Amino acid sequence: MIGLLAVLLALVAEQSGWLDGPERAAYDLQARLLAGLMAPDADDEVVLILVDEQSLEWALDTQGQGWPWPREYPAVIADFARRAGAASLTFDVLYTDDSRFGVHDDRRFARAAADFGPTVFAALYGEEAARHDRFPQDAPVSSATVEVEGTGGDPFPAFSRATFPVTELAQSAARMGNVHVTPDPDGVYRRLPPVTRFDGELVPGLGLAAFLAGSEEPPGLRLEDDGRALRVGERHVPLDPDGRLILRFERPGAERTRLRAAAVIQSELRLAADPDADPGTDTPVDPAELEGRHVMVGLSAAGLFDLRPLPLDPRAPGVEFHATMLENLTTQNFMREVDATRALVLVGLLAFLPAFLAGLGRSSASTALAIAFALVAPVLLSGFAHAGGVWLPLAVPLVAGLTGTVGAAVYNYAREGRERRFIKAAFAQYLSPQVIERLLEEPDRLKLGGERRELTIFFSDLEGFTSLSERLSPDDLTRLLNEYLTEMTDILTACGATIDKYEGDAIIAFWNAPVDVPDHPRRAVEAALECQRRLAAMAPRLRGRAGRDLAMRIGVNTGEAVVGNMGSRTRFDYTMLGDAVNLAARLEGANKVFGTYTLIAESTVGKLPETLYCRELGEIRVVGRARPVRVYEPVARLALDAAPERYEVFARALQTLRQGRVEQARALFATIADRDPPAARYVERCTRLLEQGEAGDGVWELDAK
Repeated sequence: MIGLLAVLLALVAEQSGWLDGPERAAYDLQARLLAGLMAPDADDEVVLILVDEQSLEWALDTQGQGWPWPREYPAVIADFARRAGAASLTFDVLYTDDSRFGVHDDRRFARAAADFGPTVFAALYGEEAARHDRFPQDAPVSSATVEVEGTGGDPFPAFSRATFPVTELAQSAARMGNVHVTPDPDGVYRRLPPVTRFDGELVPGLGLAAFLAGSEEPPGLRLEDDGRALRVGERHVPLDPDGRLILRFERPGAERTRLRAAAVIQSELRLAADPDADPGTDTPVDPAELEGRHVMVGLSAAGLFDLRPLPLDPRAPGVEFHATMLENLTTQNFMREVDATRALVLVGLLAFLPAFLAGLGRSSASTALAIAFALVAPVLLSGFAHAGGVWLPLAVPLVAGLTGTVGAAVYNYAREGRERRFIKAAFAQYLSPQVIERLLEEPDRLKLGGERRELTIFFSDLEGFTSLSERLSPDDLTRLLNEYLTEMTDILTACGATIDKYEGDAIIAFWNAPVDVPDHPRRAVEAALECQRRLAAMAPRLRGRAGRDLAMRIGVNTGEAVVGNMGSRTRFDYTMLGDAVNLAARLEGANKVFGTYTLIAESTVGKLPETLYCRELGEIRVVGRARPVRVYEPVARLALDAAPERYEVFARALQTLRQGRVEQARALFATIADRDPPAARYVERCTRLLEQGEAGDGVWELDAK
């Protein structure tokens, strides 16, 4: 949906014209960047002879001639082109008024143009102030017009006014070409019509006229593709809907052969005066530079007002524009616009793909990658297309891609924010802040339903809570219980536990879900020891309110269980199920057998570091399990250091009992029974075994949960 909205937004912006300026600027930038890289390796087919500042100074200083020059000057240029064997000679200068030096000056120029042959003069179509509304009788229509087949409904612009060269030049011209060009709305010249209509006839642009004049056999012209292409001989010239050719600017002006008009005139005068002069050595310009090439004469001096903004140069000589069209025709390299359907598909892809990538990602890095794709992909595609001669829209896919990507990122952020808030709300009472943050970073770790994982399970219960609740008022009991549960919960969550539930005074918790806790057995045992230490520290404060010291029994077991969201569709808990869970609950109650307050199973002890000391208490067979379970009591380091011999004696006594030497075992247990509750319980057990005449296997049978 976001990608679709982005496409619609970009298309609306395009249709409204908001993106026209950026699109044209992107085209110019691509043209400038690629002109140096994609310029043809071969010598350019077009040579420019420019009337520049130095040429004007030469004419004024040495000949005493200001502008406009005598027509004899361009006549000399025509003689030089004939001497050089140029393919064509085109004058991008309007000779619409008689020479101020008299008719003989115009006739001299006309003779030189006729002697050269393929000479093209500029005609101006379309200006409101133009002199003619039809072809004048003294201007040969054949040199000004072209025949185009299939012209029904042609897209070419039509002009009602025109101005032609003076009669002498018009009659000597091989072709006349239109120099009226309209820039794009931003004032830059990028397109021009190769053919226009005037007085019911089709007339060529200056570049096309030069190409036709320089062809040995003028190619036929045919309109094709419903007016979207003009075939010039074997050349397929693409047109835009207005019948204009988009020029392909491949050669920077600095790389095009440019000659000063003064240098060409001096060279021809020297060669004409001295037939033995060495061309190129004795002359500023070697005629060989023009051989077989199209020559175009134009104006580059700023005071002559023929500078035009082009994509490659904001102040280029106007003749450069027509020279580019002529070069496009000679090299058959054209620019064409991509059709609307392909452009729409491209815009859609460049909007949907980055939006999809941004929607998939959950990190700032993935969002940044999607935005980079939205920026880089259109630029690369448009650049490669430009290099291949296709004007592929850049602004529209950029807007669509960035809009879609940013929109998807914002939506993803909002959605992720909702998910984070949900996870925090759902698990804040169960998990530590550190675990919640890890879960937020990897929400996939939280699966709906259950999953089998290895857990370390923690059960705790207050000793004698039932009698305590009978003595205290509900308010006092609630305050006492809340204080106790708060302290214990803080310890558990600080150690990375997930609180499963509270059942009155009982706490049920586990480690290693919903996120991984690699050292969960160690964390659980350390949490159990810290809970016992904290409760002992709280004893003086709670004794006055409870009427006695509070004691807590804890059972810890490690094993596989099913953990996940369980319950109905509308109400569920994140909890655990399995035999390992049941055993942890039984161990909490089994503390009564040994007179201990913390029991852990062998499955947990086997995964503890050596720094945590646990003494073995024996084996028990709980209700519902056939196989006995070996159980241990974790011993705080201070207690172990204070009386290490007690634990050594207990271990020897337990080993002796397992060997069947009950009397000796009882004697050993008795030596520490006054200060070790498990030893006292073993003394009682050994006494019963002796009275019953049984050896015993060291397994305690539990007949109650």
